[in-house]
Amino acid sequence: MAGIWDQVQTFFWNIIHRPTWIDYIDILIIAFLIYQLVVITRQTRAIQVLKGLAVIIVASYASELIGLTALNWVLRSILNNGVIALLILFQPELRRALEQIGRTAKLDRSAQRDESERIVDEITQCLLRLSRRRVGALIVFEQRTGLKDITESSGTAIDSLISAPLLENIFEPNTPLHDGAVIIRGQRIVSAACVLTLSNNPAISRDLGTRHRAGLGVSESTDAIVLIVSEETGIISMARGGKLTRHLDAEGLRKQLGEMYHEEHSKLWQWTHRSRSEQKGGMGSNDEE
Repeated sequence: MAGIWDQVQTFFWNIIHRPTWIDYIDILIIAFLIYQLVVITRQTRAIQVLKGLAVIIVASYASELIGLTALNWVLRSILNNGVIALLILFQPELRRALEQIGRTAKLDRSAQRDESERIVDEITQCLLRLSRRRVGALIVFEQRTGLKDITESSGTAIDSLISAPLLENIFEPNTPLHDGAVIIRGQRIVSAACVLTLSNNPAISRDLGTRHRAGLGVSESTDAIVLIVSEETGIISMARGGKLTRHLDAEGLRKQLGEMYHEEHSKLWQWTHRSRSEQKGGMGSNDEE
């Protein structure tokens, strides 16, 4: 027993005192490669084999440490000869993984651009159709300030790709999720029927209802961008930084969404920092909700 304890102490002493900075870089690279391997294979049957392989490696080391010579020989034989069997057995998965690595290395700007254009089209079509039908809507686009506290404390988790039919169905009157805000993070709808804090700004027009006040409220406390469709008039508005821009048409919507999703040097859900002229919260407006 004392011999095993001495080996354990020696092992940890070597880990702490002997490695150089080159060794640490080497370890980090290997850890990164293992992580990427797990990410690539986590939704395939290969992940189960990797788990089994990890168990055999740990058992092999433990058997050597304890002194189980026969078991250690068997486990090492499996590890030495099993690599070729794994390469043959999982040849399709390995080919797909290498193809995926190649695609990730190139990173397909055209595909990203196409997806951004699709999202802009989907949201624009949805809001225009809701506007024509006078169906109220409140869509919040998360920016740098996270909205996790809102999505966790209220609303219903969705975690779906953005599509016009889904958004329209969410805001359809007399459905379970229509009353409240939809939260969009990047390319995904993360939550619906979220409850937002209303703005207390006394300068807001009294003609504006709770939907607009909620959109202005979240835009005052965070850097979120909010698109609002009035149930009373069908007018499409945008709230940003506690200010309201009214009467957005198809061209205006595409411009605002395009800036959000097409900016070259920002994340998909971030806005540029250019100053723009915007109207203050509903001054001179006449809209109920």
